[in-house]
Amino acid sequence: MRYGVAVAALGIITLVDSRLHVNPTTVALTFLVAVLLASAYWGLRYALVLALGATASFNFFFLPPIGTFTIADPHNWMALFAFLVTALVASNLAERARREAERAKQRRLEVERLYSLSQRLLASENVLDLLNALPLYVQETFAVQSVAVMAADQSSVYRSSPDAAVDENALRSILLRGEPISQGGVSYVPLRLGVRTVGALGVAGYELSRETLDALGGLAGLAIERARALEALSKNRAMQENERLRSALLDSVTHEFRTPLTSIKASVTTLLSSAALDDDSKKELMTVIDEETDRLNRLVGEAAEMAQLDSGMFKLDLQPHFIPEALHPALEDAKASLEGHPVTIDLASDLPAVRMDVQRIREVLMHLLENAGKYSDPGVPVTVTSEVQADKVATSVADRGPGIDSFEQSLIFEKFYRGQLQRTVAPGTGMGLAIAKVIVEAHGGTIGVVSQVGSGSIFSFSLPIERGARAAKDTGKPVEGDRKVWGLEPRTLSH
Repeated sequence: MRYGVAVAALGIITLVDSRLHVNPTTVALTFLVAVLLASAYWGLRYALVLALGATASFNFFFLPPIGTFTIADPHNWMALFAFLVTALVASNLAERARREAERAKQRRLEVERLYSLSQRLLASENVLDLLNALPLYVQETFAVQSVAVMAADQSSVYRSSPDAAVDENALRSILLRGEPISQGGVSYVPLRLGVRTVGALGVAGYELSRETLDALGGLAGLAIERARALEALSKNRAMQENERLRSALLDSVTHEFRTPLTSIKASVTTLLSSAALDDDSKKELMTVIDEETDRLNRLVGEAAEMAQLDSGMFKLDLQPHFIPEALHPALEDAKASLEGHPVTIDLASDLPAVRMDVQRIREVLMHLLENAGKYSDPGVPVTVTSEVQADKVATSVADRGPGIDSFEQSLIFEKFYRGQLQRTVAPGTGMGLAIAKVIVEAHGGTIGVVSQVGSGSIFSFSLPIERGARAAKDTGKPVEGDRKVWGLEPRTLSH
């Protein structure tokens, strides 16, 4: 088709120039422009055909005697020869420029693809995941037929497809020799980190430049070593974290368990002694043993529950419920800690149902209420509020305790961590808020704290509104479970 277009263009130029009776110089320049355009956009072979055709047309139609291929004037011979040489040289130069432009464009595309590949490779932080994904990444980025990769410390070959046409023996040879080779239409390149070979890559179905293959090998090698370094760093951090948690646990257990054990030991020793004790004294000692045993039991239970929550080995019984259904029993659970604190409950009148596990949310509220009671001075009020915020129900427990420093507000939800001001105020293990955080997040909610040193703290958690209850609130139509029988109107409770 291009040859046909070239012939048609030659005919049009000849017809127009002959009708307009232009001079031979203008005709030669017009033909030369056509030759240059053909060479620049189509290639040298089309330009050569057009140059030869233009030379013949120039001779036949525009050099006297017109209508013949005979040239009478020697000057016209020189003009025709000069035109032919100029057309050939110019078309060759235009072809060279076109090839250089295409080569530069290809290099630019390869650089862009390498950059795109680097973004995908550097997003992986696991060596096995990276090796599994690397062949597919290279195949998709460079639009090749198939890719395979092998790591130096592994015997497995990772392929972009099960039928990838890459020779496993050639990959092993690359690992040993460390030099790129091409055989059977497949390019093999070592994956290097400096002078060390960390793997081998085979690419089939696309002719990549040597520079691109070297860059690809260096990039993949760097990504593999980076993933290995991150894995080692993660393991090191995990070991440090385990050691920190172990130390914190031992410290907490030593401190928290020693107090009730000391009380129990002293009471039992007194009861077993030969000293005469009246009934009231014996009852008091037995009461101490009973209370401290309950405390020990709770400490052990919290530790076991934290381990269960950390492992994810728990299930939620998610049903539409109202917040007061969990608040009522939580107040009873925290009654001992709230002794002497007036508790103000302020609930919005239009609270919808939320999808929750009542027992678990009861536990969250119990921990928040106990903390508010433990860390507040006697007689200081504790306030519980609940209201709708966007598509969630937010419940808050406010106290007027010592407050929490800003840098500690994100740490108090970590296991075994206790604020500097709270450690000396009341006993504890630092597991209550960590348990509450895991439970709330398992419900799809969030938990946080707003606090100022010396002014108290407000602990809040939010739970997503049950869809059916939300629709009922908007439409005014009742749905199953839309009942307001909790009996907690805004009032003050004294414990």
